[in-house]
Amino acid sequence: MAVRKIIILGNPILRQRAQPVRHITKADRRLIDDLLETMEAHEGVGLAAPQVGVPHRIFVARWEGETFALINPEIEWRSPETVAGMEGCLSIPGVQGKVNRHRQIRVRGLNPQGKPVVVEPEGWLARIFQHEIDHLDGVLILDRTDELYWVVEEETDDGQEQTRLVPTTKAAIVAAFTKRRKATKV
Repeated sequence: MAVRKIIILGNPILRQRAQPVRHITKADRRLIDDLLETMEAHEGVGLAAPQVGVPHRIFVARWEGETFALINPEIEWRSPETVAGMEGCLSIPGVQGKVNRHRQIRVRGLNPQGKPVVVEPEGWLARIFQHEIDHLDGVLILDRTDELYWVVEEETDDGQEQTRLVPTTKAAIVAAFTKRRKATKV
């Protein structure tokens, strides 16, 4: 297992539809292990293969002590009820957005052993699954909402850390990440 580098906004892989996995290999299972380790190292709750530069339809999630790894997931049902909630993304660090998601979904896919599975997450786990499946379709939280924020960590006068959300726009986020990518290429 290894912690892989997470690619950030501006990398074209994040905007491409990931390719289905035709035959599950040892490399795919190793990728799943790496995704889990990378997700944990970055204190995330979900991670999709495209976020580490691999354009395959694989994602992992962990919520309330339960771990999920799905290959070729497809949402086959969505509850009519939606719920707005704040989301972050490891590929857009320092940004959060208020995104509407279906409260419950039904997802069909394969487990790492290639066995068909059906999962019916609800609440935050449904939100995590929808976010990760969006990644497999080249969709980011920037595409799901206009209510976006920079996450600013500050120290208070008494030395405590405090988080503040500063409203921003898609254009400002894209510009900042474009500048950041250019600076790291120099």
